[in-house]
Amino acid sequence: MAEARALTTNEYTQIEGFVSVTPGTFVTATGDFGFAVQDDTGGIYVSLYDELKILIGAKVRVIGQIQQVSKQTVLVTNASGPEILQGVEAVTPKDVATGDVDESTEGQLVRVKGLVSKAIVEDKPYGIKAYVDDGSGEVEIYVCFKGDKPLIDTTKLTKGTAVEITGFAQQYLDRYEIAPRGTADLVLTPPPSP
Repeated sequence: MAEARALTTNEYTQIEGFVSVTPGTFVTATGDFGFAVQDDTGGIYVSLYDELKILIGAKVRVIGQIQQVSKQTVLVTNASGPEILQGVEAVTPKDVATGDVDESTEGQLVRVKGLVSKAIVEDKPYGIKAYVDDGSGEVEIYVCFKGDKPLIDTTKLTKGTAVEITGFAQQYLDRYEIAPRGTADLVLTPPPSP
C-alpha cells in the first residue's frame, strides 16, 4: 500500500490487501460507495460509485487511478476494479496517540484513547464532529450519518468522558480525523488516574 500511496496523481496502480471499512459506510459524507483496504505497509480509501458487498477482512485486489480528494490520497475505481480473492484476515487497528493522527496514519484503521475535549458539533447533512485528546494533541472524530442517524452514539461523547475510538484515519483538506465505522468503534473507558 505504501508504494501506491507514494504515486503521483493520475497514475494507475493495482493494490492488494484486506478490507478495513466496508463499501458505503461513509456514503453520506463521501457521496460514493467506497471502502478502505490496508496491508502491513499502510492503507488507502477506494472510491467506488457502484454498490458492492465486501466484508471486513476480505482479501481484495483493486485496479484504479490515484487521486487527491480534499487532499486525501484515494484510489478511484469502478465495479470491475475490485476483485475478491481467497483469504480473510482480521484487520486490527493501530494504536496511536491522538496527536499522531497525520499523513503517516492516513488510510489505516487506528485506535485512540483519551478524553472528549469539547462539545460535539453538528455538520449536517454529513455527520457530527467530536474531539478527543490524550494529552499529545487533539484529534477530530468525524462521525458520519447513516441515513439521518450517526454511526455511533454521539450522546455518549460529552466533554470529559474517557473513550476509546477506533476508526479510519482520513484527511479532509488541512485536517486529519478519525471516522468510526459503527457502534463497536466507541468504547467508554475508566477515566485516567489523577
